[in-house]
Amino acid sequence: MRWLGKWRNQYGSILEITQESDGKIAGVFRTALEDSGFFGQQIPVYGFGQGDCIGLSGGGTTPAGDSLVTYTGLLREGKLETLWFVVTDAVLSATEKGEPAQVKKLPWWRSMSTNADTFERAE
Repeated sequence: MRWLGKWRNQYGSILEITQESDGKIAGVFRTALEDSGFFGQQIPVYGFGQGDCIGLSGGGTTPAGDSLVTYTGLLREGKLETLWFVVTDAVLSATEKGEPAQVKKLPWWRSMSTNADTFERAE
């Protein structure tokens, strides 16, 4: 049961893996970043672990629409080094300063973002 437990990244976000069986993994993700569309939510995540490799995905609804996050990583020296990908269906956008924001669907090439996080055991 090498993956079970709470993992915290460098920004304070928590990945909590609550189930691990036959390579299948389940848990929840809670971001600490207030500017994230997922802020204030507990996002269910599901995936697989194979040896030191892990892949998890989860999704939810943000103020602008639907989003999915995928983490792919490798366990090294007690740290979970990951790349993440977020796909977002839409954004809130105003046509002019001072105007109310409207939901605007994104073309696929603008809907993707990626970066890296390092998680360490939080317990």
